Amino acid sequence: MTAPAPMTGPASMTPADLTPATLDREAGYALLTDLAGPVAAATLGGLDGIAPGFPDWIVTSLFGGTYQRPGLAPRDRQVANLAALTALGGVEPQLADHVRNSLRIGMTREEVTEVIVHLAPYVGVPKALAGLRVATATFTETQQADQPVEADQA
Repeated sequence: MTAPAPMTGPASMTPADLTPATLDREAGYALLTDLAGPVAAATLGGLDGIAPGFPDWIVTSLFGGTYQRPGLAPRDRQVANLAALTALGGVEPQLADHVRNSLRIGMTREEVTEVIVHLAPYVGVPKALAGLRVATATFTETQQADQPVEADQA
């Protein structure tokens, strides 16, 4: 009987091979502003009255930590976010935020829609339909926000 071959690939990674987790508050706030616009940090900051420090923890750990890791492009992270939030369900405000973020980083409406449609056999038709309703409403809101405001003519 021969010994099994040594493992190769990700299963054989040692802790020294892994990218250390970093937490960069400044990079987190900068990325949040890039992804979601300048209003996002202020909106999160509104939570400080009820949950002091929680918004800063979210931005620092998520946008200044997880999002800073190498290995996935911003587009890939948005696809994962759209899929996870649609699958989770009941998180319509966060899904709408990530639909807007996806458009902001250059994904098309068709790509966002296709991510959600692709999920139907995996997460169920009701959750995919709910995700599509959120996406549709967000597309409409985004389109209206992009329309120039015309001055009233007297």
